[in-house]
Amino acid sequence: MPVTKQAIKKVRQDKRKTVYNLKVKKALKATVLAFRKKPTQAGLLTVYKAADRAAKTNVIHKNKAARIKSRLSKMLTKVAGLKVPIKKSSKTKPTKS
Repeated sequence: MPVTKQAIKKVRQDKRKTVYNLKVKKALKATVLAFRKKPTQAGLLTVYKAADRAAKTNVIHKNKAARIKSRLSKMLTKVAGLKVPIKKSSKTKPTKS
């Protein structure tokens, strides 16, 4: 058991933060599951939003959020049969003379 005042306060804070973090994590999992069942462009945007929110508040790591978004967007392109156009830069590199 914590003895000092600040340790007791930290236990209270951690309890509060745990509840919030679980809420954010469950929301992310629910949106991902909903997207996997029915992949749509609007669903992908909600997943992006939930993943970014979870990464912003350090509930999940930012690389995990990027990995989730990447995999699901790849899944959407496969399901929809869409081809994502690759943008080529209009700027050309100057050549040495």
